[in-house]
Amino acid sequence: MSGREDRPLPARRTRRTPATPRGAPPTPEAFLAALPPAAAAELSRVRDVIRRHLPAGYREAVRGSVLAYEVPLERYPDTYNGQPLWYAALGAPKSYLTLHLMSVYASPKLAGRLADGFRAAGKKLDMGKACVRFRKADDLALEAVGEVIGSLSLEEWVAIAKAARRR
Repeated sequence: MSGREDRPLPARRTRRTPATPRGAPPTPEAFLAALPPAAAAELSRVRDVIRRHLPAGYREAVRGSVLAYEVPLERYPDTYNGQPLWYAALGAPKSYLTLHLMSVYASPKLAGRLADGFRAAGKKLDMGKACVRFRKADDLALEAVGEVIGSLSLEEWVAIAKAARRR
């Protein structure tokens, strides 16, 4: 016998997720508490801006590895994937943080307003189609982010989503 049979198996690496009772959806607070303290502090600052400007009707929920701001299924159940329609989201995937602004992807006008806001604030916009990457909340033009977040009511966002599905 080589002795290998007596050694315990190494612990399986899993994604770090908030500690919640089995089957219970994690709360936004638990989501943030599970992040490294520096990332949690920066996301909390951006979260405060989002929550202050978010139009009525959107819901904050933990969806996998992000904090999502979404249209409840009770308001718009006919999504392409049966999941709530996202309006915005916050995440901490790697060594950077992310702010997903789906409305900017759907509206060139809003994308321009966001870019103009970053330029006016003297900030560099590091963005893909809808994902703004940043390391600190101070990297963002938070006033422009708040303006974009507050720009579409839930009804307007649902109308845009429905129009996109008809194409």
